[in-house]
Amino acid sequence: MLKSLVLIFLISTTLVSSQCFYKDDSSKKLDSQSRELLYKGQLEFTLHLFNEINKLVPDDNIFFSPFSVYHSLLLAYFAAGGQTEQSLKHSLKIADKLDKINLMTAYKVDKRSRVMNNNSDSYEFTSANKMFVDRGLNVRQCLLELLSEELDALNFHDNPFESRDYINEWVARVTKNNIKDLLPKDAITRATKLVLANAAYFKGVWASKFPSERTKKEPFFVSETRQTLVHFMKQKGTFHYMVNDDLGAQILELPYKGNDMSMYIFLPPYSMKEGVTNIIANLTPERLASVVEENYMGREVVVEIPKFTIERSLSIKRVLEALDVGDLFNVTADFSTLTEDHGVLFDDAVHKAKIQIDEEGTVAAAATAIFGFRSSRPVDPSVFIANFPFVYIIYERPTNSVLFMGVYRDPKK
Repeated sequence: MLKSLVLIFLISTTLVSSQCFYKDDSSKKLDSQSRELLYKGQLEFTLHLFNEINKLVPDDNIFFSPFSVYHSLLLAYFAAGGQTEQSLKHSLKIADKLDKINLMTAYKVDKRSRVMNNNSDSYEFTSANKMFVDRGLNVRQCLLELLSEELDALNFHDNPFESRDYINEWVARVTKNNIKDLLPKDAITRATKLVLANAAYFKGVWASKFPSERTKKEPFFVSETRQTLVHFMKQKGTFHYMVNDDLGAQILELPYKGNDMSMYIFLPPYSMKEGVTNIIANLTPERLASVVEENYMGREVVVEIPKFTIERSLSIKRVLEALDVGDLFNVTADFSTLTEDHGVLFDDAVHKAKIQIDEEGTVAAAATAIFGFRSSRPVDPSVFIANFPFVYIIYERPTNSVLFMGVYRDPKK
């Protein structure tokens, strides 16, 4: 299966002034916990973001990459100053003790380690961040040096259409053509000054593949009154399976080859109309940790899950405003760490993601309840049949990161 996704922020006009990042950057001592704090804040932001997106589209399928959204906003945070910087720090759940010097160091170490640890024999995960700046924007020398790999100068003013094509081609290249034509024709104008972007691609092979000959069309219950036929993949094998009362869900882990990545499926009781929403609302970092870190024994489970492909565009601007980072889109936006020019602000934000789940694996590019299925002595084998709406995440174990997440509600959508 494959997943890819892209988040792009569009910015027009220019800005204010500041140090890079502090009056004396060298006075900041490196904190050995900075990378751990980066991951912790990222996870808190991820779950908060998921809840806000579900509120905006409570009846539709959801698929997005919180990892991509976070890293695009992280670029904005590095470039921001004043109140915009403080607003982003609060919304991104960056720890008070984590200054920009240590955060930048953690960001760079994480980026390098991902390149080194990407084992193509097991899975592939590629993430790239870019700050596409207009050649007329006076970027401060310190940012040019600190983010030399991220910065790419384009001539938005004289060649807006060519610049759009260049960014779209970069996105397509990183996501292996899973996300094409991300930016529409009117996205880049002569007034555009800055585009912040992240593109992510994941391809993982199931540790235990689903035999294709067992895939059959069976009913998926969209609601109590509507059902539709879906291709279900089936297998019986040894998996980590549990029932979690706090989340109100049966939970199944489907590991990818290499065991650093897994898909977790959270299935609420069929009888519970708001089961999916309750799971998302109750999914805290502590509760997720109790799921992914619990050292429970594998058990024999009969698994049936839908085979599906979903591609989604998300109105991320509305979500970010709900997360209190709407300052990015105001004339008061402060990007003084990036440039001393005045007036840079975001016009819009675009997010697009795609996932394909089949018998081989996954490709991607960018709740409280009383349980009727629980007993004191579980029957062997257990049965996990995801034939009604469920929540799913793709989790990276070494960094405690959720790379992709979604809700599968309706095959017809």
